Amino acid sequence: MRRTTMIFAAMALTLSGCNRQDAASGVAGRNGATASFATYDAGAVPGGPGASNRYALGHTVVDSQLTAMNHDIGADGTELPAGRGTVAEGATLYAAQCAQCHGQKGEGMPPAFPRLLGRDPKAEGFGFANDPKLPHTIGNYWPYATTLFDYIKRAMPLAAPGSLTDDQVYAVSAFLLAAENVIADSVTLDAASLRNVRMPYRDRFVPDDRKPGTVAK
Repeated sequence: MRRTTMIFAAMALTLSGCNRQDAASGVAGRNGATASFATYDAGAVPGGPGASNRYALGHTVVDSQLTAMNHDIGADGTELPAGRGTVAEGATLYAAQCAQCHGQKGEGMPPAFPRLLGRDPKAEGFGFANDPKLPHTIGNYWPYATTLFDYIKRAMPLAAPGSLTDDQVYAVSAFLLAAENVIADSVTLDAASLRNVRMPYRDRFVPDDRKPGTVAK
């Protein structure tokens, strides 16, 4: 999968605070030395289950579970699945599955749920650098329609992420894009048509071509 799970960052922070233990603790660090991921024994930290023991959290991932999660869709949309959905179908799905968090008109429910829809004229022209409080909506900020599908498919609805079928995700994507005047209300989205959608401010984004170890300027 392309994305790096944030759990590794959390693990790194945990290690930085716990890996300077003395020899009596059973942790790999000696005389203040920092243990590596390969040698660190989480069970040996004070309050843990004991050296070489585990916390009995989680379970082994089986191939079918991994396959179900491993469906990243990039900017070019080559990984888009088969399926189709209309704006009207998406409106019905949005009202049933999305409005409870994002609002009936995509106005959001701050602070937990940001605004999705409604292209405020003051935010047109991509003036976010001058006024970061301008509303960032799908139509005035999102760079690729293909990754909108990816995000909905992967993370929505909040209570049951990944539960929507591909047809349903195409439909919800169609509704959101039509609501932002990116596509017409009559459009039926499928893989080919979604790849052809050009977001209004796509050219305001550039690829991150920094190499590992470089510092942003």
